[in-house]
Amino acid sequence: MIPITVLRKLEMGKFHILFAHARQVHLIIRLLLSSSAPKFDVYFVDQLSTCIPFLQRLGNTRVVFYCHFPDKLLANGAFAEGEENKKQVGVLKRIYRFPMDWLEEMTTRQADVILANSLFTARVTKSYFKTITQSLRVVYPGINVSAYESAVYPDDPDNVAVFSVKPTLLSLNRFEQKKNIALAVRAFASIKSKFATKPLRLVLAGGYDPRLDDNLLTLDSLLHLAKSLSLTYNVITPPSSLKAIKIPPGNMTHKDPDVLFLLNFTTSQRTALLSSPSTVALLYTPANEHFGIGPVEAMACGVPVLACNSGGPTESVVDGPREERTGWLRPPDTEVWADALLEIVSMSLSERQVLSDRAKTRARNLFSMDAMASGIEDALVEAVRMGDVPHLMWNVWMMVVGFLIAYILGPILLPSSKS
Repeated sequence: MIPITVLRKLEMGKFHILFAHARQVHLIIRLLLSSSAPKFDVYFVDQLSTCIPFLQRLGNTRVVFYCHFPDKLLANGAFAEGEENKKQVGVLKRIYRFPMDWLEEMTTRQADVILANSLFTARVTKSYFKTITQSLRVVYPGINVSAYESAVYPDDPDNVAVFSVKPTLLSLNRFEQKKNIALAVRAFASIKSKFATKPLRLVLAGGYDPRLDDNLLTLDSLLHLAKSLSLTYNVITPPSSLKAIKIPPGNMTHKDPDVLFLLNFTTSQRTALLSSPSTVALLYTPANEHFGIGPVEAMACGVPVLACNSGGPTESVVDGPREERTGWLRPPDTEVWADALLEIVSMSLSERQVLSDRAKTRARNLFSMDAMASGIEDALVEAVRMGDVPHLMWNVWMMVVGFLIAYILGPILLPSSKS
């Protein structure tokens, strides 16, 4: 049996999905062929579907698959529903992806029960994986609501670094281009002058890895954008962080900046920011997000949400009628977002409290760990009740043969690369 470390060394930063398939098959074969392999009533598979036919046919066990989003639709960049991916892809990558995409669809459809993390994901998966005939059941990702209700220690140096009495607009997103954080910066700059007597601040908190070009370029572009909009800014990392991060040079304002960039925030800082009475709203800028946990975290803390009117947030955030609202859903347009922010910031204390209570209730009822566990349990029970798996070993061999055929015929069937 090939050691898993050998597969990792062979990968060398290339062919990620191919080696992801290989690692999973390697793991499953070792599990199923082991003389001491335990017997389960059902398998729950998350994200990668390659192992499903092996678990069914070799393991003689039903399988529940949880689909986050088809890898087929993410391989060439961010996905926008209803639009073809405009990124040009070379012929070699087309050849490489053809069997991978075929394998993903073929193995996904063999699951006994397929779950999706949102109606958006379920709809898109069915649309692009046309051979899947069964309906996808939605089980929303859950959060540990009690973790957002834990005590915040104001003397914690990490929390001290982010506390402010200034009304705060908060963004929690990784520093990636597809997250469109620039929308928050522009909308904030558009309304800032309207609150001269009660200055606002914008906190952009998110994961940041200086080894990733996307993270580096995104942060650099946001710093330049803030400067071009005459916004003062500062870039910090948690004082407790043991890993030093080189912060891009710039004309920083260390005391009360308009925009605070918080790289790799801690759990304590996240809770402190979301539960702070100074936090006015969460700005969730990505479009066509598969689900998006950020709006749910904000609602769990009673914070109004402003998000794009596409993807998962259209299911987690309620924008109307007014008496049911937990947030605002708007197209990713600067002026439209600025108008929404003016409405949010201008809310009375009583209006804010009513919305806050409503948002907390919705988060607990629909997006808690208990709600997620209940949905998964129902799916597992359904799979077990299907009984024994039919002994159709030829399905596994057909999968292997089909995969090889896809590799051979892919170059012939694919159109030539566009210039």
